[in-house]
Amino acid sequence: AHQATGKQQYAQVASEIFHYVLRDMTDADGAFYSAEDADSEGEEGKFYVWTPDEVKQVLGEEAGQLFCQAYDITEQGNFEGKSIPNRIGRSLEQLAAQLGRQPDELREQLQAAREKLFAQREQRVHPGKDDKILTSWNGLMIAALAKGAQVLGEDRYRQAAERAVRFIFSRLRRADGRLLARYREGEAAYLAYLDDYAFLIWGLLELYQASFEQRYLRDALALQAELNRLFWDDAAGGFFFYGRDGERLIARPKEVYDGATPSGNSVSAYNLIRLYHLTGQTEWLTQAERLLASFAGTVRQYPPGHSFALLSLQALLHGYRLIVIAGRRADPQTAALLSVLREAYHPLQAVVLNDPEQPLQQLAPHTADKTMREGQAAVYVCENFACQAPLTDAQALRALLQQDARL
Repeated sequence: AHQATGKQQYAQVASEIFHYVLRDMTDADGAFYSAEDADSEGEEGKFYVWTPDEVKQVLGEEAGQLFCQAYDITEQGNFEGKSIPNRIGRSLEQLAAQLGRQPDELREQLQAAREKLFAQREQRVHPGKDDKILTSWNGLMIAALAKGAQVLGEDRYRQAAERAVRFIFSRLRRADGRLLARYREGEAAYLAYLDDYAFLIWGLLELYQASFEQRYLRDALALQAELNRLFWDDAAGGFFFYGRDGERLIARPKEVYDGATPSGNSVSAYNLIRLYHLTGQTEWLTQAERLLASFAGTVRQYPPGHSFALLSLQALLHGYRLIVIAGRRADPQTAALLSVLREAYHPLQAVVLNDPEQPLQQLAPHTADKTMREGQAAVYVCENFACQAPLTDAQALRALLQQDARL
């Protein structure tokens, strides 16, 4: 949303979510916990809610009154007699205008107040935490952090995603490489399901785009090959939820419904389409087409319940623009070109880096002829693997991107 609109408030909300996850929901070795309860001491919401008197005891009368006004903390409350702090219905700019204050000054004052109240809240009895580590949900968080690193330019998000990947590959894989689903208190258990593979592959692809470390693309390809071997339905297409090496049940279900999380089949279609564009290997595209075709009737019956499948279909129908940067990763000119590519929202765009010191052609043969120009980093903008003349200037690249909205 920040990329698409340029509005800083979206970037701020995303940053605050990441901050919470890294502060409260991250294992000492880098993986992510599952959940945090809403209740503590037997009372729903007790840890999170405030009264005006509690706020003023911490902040003082004047600052406390301002905070209550800004965050809807009232005597009657908005949750069982107390108030959940929120900014619903009024922006900071609107509040500043109402109070005759400058937005930046008000923002700083409210930030200082939040920090004091947070320190006070830390003294309360914390809610319980579900500290099991799920491969599937970690894959989603890895993807989010890697995307955050790309959009917000925060390298610590990339580093956090990389730590989680290392945790999964060291703690949630058997000696033979088979992925496992759950880890808690030193024990890894249960053969991984479709969602574990699909979501982790998604995370690895985002992490490749954030770091251009080839090992993440290589790992994604290896996991996709294993997913195909263990889960693919050769007869009807699509992926079963359980692997063929798992417990023998009466039926092997296949799911494409996108609910609170997207389905493993929808995400797999998305992954396969991206793998095709990143590597140029047509078998990934053929498989994505068959996967989506196998669920077409189900999706047609109720499109709103299959939003991620439709996202994947959109990517299949419209295709990606492939951007190949030929340059050294540490080169400032390479960084300048990459920065332009990350300025705006380009959902149907895949980027690869062909570093002459680490050529990509083994994983992506179509990049072999995409090289630096007279010692300078160059960017190739391609569609259907037909590329425009390379550009070496960041401003020229920005002009091209602005000229064609589909980029």
